[in-house]
Amino acid sequence: MDEIVKSPQKPDFLPEKIPLLETIAANLPGMIFQILQRQDGSVFIPYISSGCKYLYELEPEAIQPDFQMLCKLIYPQDIKAFTESIAVCRTTLTPWHWESRIITPSGKLKWIQGTLQPELQAAGDFLWHGLVMDITDRKQAQEKLVESEARYKAILDAIPDLMFRISRDGEYLDLKSDGANITLSREEIVGKNLQELLPSDVAAISQVAIAKTLDSGILQTCEYQLPTSLGIRDYEARLVVSGTDEVLAIVRDITDRKQGEVALQNLAQKFAKAFSCSPDSITISTLQEGRFIEVNDSFVNLSGYGRDEAIGKTSFELNLWVNDRDRLNLVQELQSTGVARNLEIDFRQKSGEIITTLLSAEVIDLNGIPAILAVHHDITERKQVEAQLRFCAQRDRLLAETLVRIRSSLKLEEILQTTVTEVRQFLQADRVFIGLNNANLGVKTLAESVNPKYPSVSGWSTNDEAYLQELRNLLKDNLVRVVEDVTQISASPKVKAHCQKFQTKASLAVPIMLGDELFGALIANQCSGPRHWQLIEIDLLQQMSEQLAIAIQQSQICQKLAELNTNLEYQVQERTAQLQQKMQEVENLHRVKDVVLHTVAHDLRTSVMGNLMVLKNLLNQGVESKEAGKQGAGSKGEFSPLPPAPCPSASSAQSAIPISRSIIERMIQGNDRQLTMINSLLEINSCEKQGIEIKLEPLQLSTLVGECFSQLEPMLTQNQATLKNLVRADLPLVMADGTRLQKVLVNLIAHGLQNNPPGLNFTLSATIEGGMIRTQIQDDGVGMSKAECDRLFDLHVRDPQDCCSTSIGLKMYLCRKVIKAHGGEIGVMSNRKRGLTFWFTLPLATSSATNRP
Repeated sequence: MDEIVKSPQKPDFLPEKIPLLETIAANLPGMIFQILQRQDGSVFIPYISSGCKYLYELEPEAIQPDFQMLCKLIYPQDIKAFTESIAVCRTTLTPWHWESRIITPSGKLKWIQGTLQPELQAAGDFLWHGLVMDITDRKQAQEKLVESEARYKAILDAIPDLMFRISRDGEYLDLKSDGANITLSREEIVGKNLQELLPSDVAAISQVAIAKTLDSGILQTCEYQLPTSLGIRDYEARLVVSGTDEVLAIVRDITDRKQGEVALQNLAQKFAKAFSCSPDSITISTLQEGRFIEVNDSFVNLSGYGRDEAIGKTSFELNLWVNDRDRLNLVQELQSTGVARNLEIDFRQKSGEIITTLLSAEVIDLNGIPAILAVHHDITERKQVEAQLRFCAQRDRLLAETLVRIRSSLKLEEILQTTVTEVRQFLQADRVFIGLNNANLGVKTLAESVNPKYPSVSGWSTNDEAYLQELRNLLKDNLVRVVEDVTQISASPKVKAHCQKFQTKASLAVPIMLGDELFGALIANQCSGPRHWQLIEIDLLQQMSEQLAIAIQQSQICQKLAELNTNLEYQVQERTAQLQQKMQEVENLHRVKDVVLHTVAHDLRTSVMGNLMVLKNLLNQGVESKEAGKQGAGSKGEFSPLPPAPCPSASSAQSAIPISRSIIERMIQGNDRQLTMINSLLEINSCEKQGIEIKLEPLQLSTLVGECFSQLEPMLTQNQATLKNLVRADLPLVMADGTRLQKVLVNLIAHGLQNNPPGLNFTLSATIEGGMIRTQIQDDGVGMSKAECDRLFDLHVRDPQDCCSTSIGLKMYLCRKVIKAHGGEIGVMSNRKRGLTFWFTLPLATSSATNRP
C-alpha cells in the first residue's frame, strides 16, 4: 500500500467511470476510490469519494496526497492481517476482500469491509476499483443474533467462509469450516442432501450448476436468494471440479454488492431522467471535433434541431456558433483547467435567430475519448431586458442633458443641432432633423444630422400651400406619425416623390407644439430600409419635442428680453450719469465733513484742554487759599479762588466770587469726558481712513494683565470694586500690541464701572480654544438685553441726554477695531442670573513669529 500512495505522477487520462463513481458516491454510505498502477510501477490515486468524511472522519483532500492516513486508523490487532492481504493482492493481482476494525480521529470504533477489483487497461496498466463500506451495524447485529439464528441463518452466516465437497447427486461429502461462525455441526451437514438443507428452488439451481461444472470442467457461478431473519439475502456459489463426480463449492453473501448494483442502476436512471428533463439544454460532444454524441429535449427546443439532425453532426456543421472563436476559446480553457463556468456565448438557432446563453462545461471520458458535457442556460430575454434598461438609462441621460442645455444656454441653433446629433446617435437612425412650420416662410429645415451615405434635407424648403397643408394634416391633433415602410402607406405623389428623392424608407415624426400652435416637427428617417420603431423610441422623440418646445419658448423670451435690455441700457446709462453726479456731490460733502470734523474737533480739544488747565489751577489755588486762611470768614464748602486785592471803593470789596469745590470737580469731570470723546472721534476718523496701526510682538498674557491691573487699581478703589485674576502664567504667548490691548482691558472694565453702582466684582480668566486664546471678563452687575449686546460694539447714535453713553460707546467701537486688527473676535454675553461677560480672542504666537528680529 506504501507504493500505491507515494507516487506523485499524474495519469495521462482520467478513467471514464469517474463521473459515474461521483454519482454513486453521493448516494452510498461508504468510500469509493480508484488506484491506477502503470507498467513502470508508478501509481496515482485518481479518485476518492466524499464518503471518506462519513467513514473515516477525514476530508478527501487530506487523504489523496497521503493514503497512509487511512492505514494509521486500523485497529492495532488487525494491522498484520491487513498488510498480508495487501501483499497477496499486489503480487497476484487478484480481487481483494477485507474486513477489519478502525478507530476514527474522534475515538469511534467501526467495522469496515473493503473490496478491490483489478481491471486491465488497453495500455497494459491496471486500474483498481475499490469500495470500503461501514459494516459496524451488521457486525453488531451478527453478534446479537448468533444464539437465536435458525438452521438457514447458521448456514447463511457460514457460507462466506465455507467450502463444500458435493457429489453429482447433491450429497454433502465434506466441508471446511475452520473459523466459520455456524450453529450446525459437521455431523449435521455431511451426508445430507441439498434437498434436505436448502429450499427446493435453490437446491434445483445448485443441482444444475453442479452438473454443468462436472460436464464442462469449467468454473460455474450461480446466484440465489435465501429468506433469513434479516430479510432476503443474495448469495453467490462458485463451483469447480474437485474430483470424479464431485465439485468444490465456495459460497459467499453478495447482498451488499447486489444492493450496490441496484443503487447504480437507480442512479443511472435518475441521471437519464435529469438529462432528459432538465429545463436547460445539455449536450455531450467530442472535445476535438465538437461532434454531438447525445442531446436532451431542451437542446431540441432551444436550437430548433431534432435529435436525429444533431447527433453525429458537429456544431460547425449545424452553424451554431455565431463567433467561431468562441469554440476555440472554450476548448483551450477546458484543456487547461478541465472546466468552464458561465461563459456568455451567442448561438444561432436553426431559424437563424441569435440567442445568448450561459455555457458551463466539463471534460469527461467516454471509453477513452475526451468529451464535453455542456449545459446551456438561455439568457436571451434577460439580455434583452438589460439592453432595454440601458436604452432607458441612455434616454434619461439624453433628456437630462438636453434639459441642462436648455436651462444653461440661450443659443437656440446650438441646442437644436446638438439635439438632432445625439438623437440620431441614440436611435442609430440614418437621418434626424427638425422642420419649421411658418406661415410666412413655409417649411424649412432648422437643424439636421445625417449619415454621409444619404442625401441631406438641410436647406430644403417649399411654399406650395397644398403640399404644406398635407404635411400639417399628417401631424394634426398632436399625433405621432409612425411609418415603418413608406411603400405601404397611402400618400400623395408629392409626398412619395419627396421620400424617393431623399431615399426615405421609414419615418418617425412628432410635432413640436408651442401651446396650441404647430411650430414644427422632430423627424427621424431610416434610409437603409424599413424599420420597426419601438415604443421606447417613440417615447424618446415625444419627450424631446417637449424639451425643444421649452427651448424655443425660452429663446423667444430671451429675444424679447434682449429688446427690453436694449431699452433698459439707455435708461441705465442715464441713471448712471445722474448717480455719478450725486456721488461727486456726496464725495464733496464728505470732504467738507472731514474738514469740519478735524477743525471743530481740534478747536474743541484746544478749548476743553484750556478749560481743564484753568479749572485745575483754580482748584489748586482754592486749596492753598483754604489752607492759608482757615480762620477767615466764609461759609463751609466755599472758597475764593482769587486772592483779595486792595480796592479804594466800597463796591469792589466783594470782587472775589465764592465757588463750590464740588462744582469745579464736576466741571473738570465733564471736560475730561469731552476731551476723551473728542480724542475718540479723532481716532475713529483716523482709523476709518488709514486703519489702526498696531505693533505685534510675542507677549505673556498674565504679565500684560498684571501691568493693566496696576493702572486699574485707583479706579477700582474709587468704585469699591474688586478684580479676581485667574489668568494662568503657563499660557502660550500671544501676538499683540501691549499698549492697545491694555486700553481694551481698561475700556471693558470701565464700561462695567460706569454702568453699575459701587461694589462691583470682576473675574478675569483665559483659555485656549482652536489655536486662539480666549479671554473673559465677567462681572456681577446689571445685565443687558440681547439686542443691546448685539449693538454694543457698533458705531451708532446713542441717547443724546447721556454723554457717558456716547463716550463709552465710542470706546467700545474702538475696542472692536483693535481686536479685529489683531485677527481676533470680541463680544459680550448677558449672564442668565446677573452681570455681563466680555470676551475676546487673540492668536497664539507661532514659532516663526517669535523668531522674527
